[in-house]
Amino acid sequence: MKIINLGIPEKSVTYLMICSGIIVIIVLVGIFPLYRYTSNQAAEIKKIEYQIEEQKGLGPVSLNIQKAMESKDLKVLPNPKKTTISREEAAKFQNVFRSIAGQSGLMTISLTPDLNSMAGSSKFFLHNAVLKGEFVNFRKMLIDLSAIPYLDRIEEIRIQQNSDSMEFRIKIWLALSA
Repeated sequence: MKIINLGIPEKSVTYLMICSGIIVIIVLVGIFPLYRYTSNQAAEIKKIEYQIEEQKGLGPVSLNIQKAMESKDLKVLPNPKKTTISREEAAKFQNVFRSIAGQSGLMTISLTPDLNSMAGSSKFFLHNAVLKGEFVNFRKMLIDLSAIPYLDRIEEIRIQQNSDSMEFRIKIWLALSA
């Protein structure tokens, strides 16, 4: 192999090769990883800037929600002192139940008293109710029902999704006086 003679001493070419090798190593070991690190940091900065802008956009919404929570009366579960109702007044429960269901936005399909529970000396009177409507309204109705002092317990709740609305079946026990 013939070396082209450019009039450069051989020792200078060797130094030139060594120096260029050192420059390549410095670029590969130092500058290239630093470039990758800075590009990753730039991507991270863009991500954080996006999150900051998102938080700035959500700030007014958060303030509105906080103000609404402070000013709005939250539905608190009532806890009245438990009482009983006479057998004669137990018939009025149907009207009370229908008005609570109507105020809550539910439609009462049926409300039937269980006459077997009324007969004899039973201290409880069972009503079976079927309602239609939305689940949120059902929740409101349950909260309002819990304010009735002679309501002993709700034994069973069955929820069925129909094509147009939800159907709720509940068993309500009333406390009767002796």
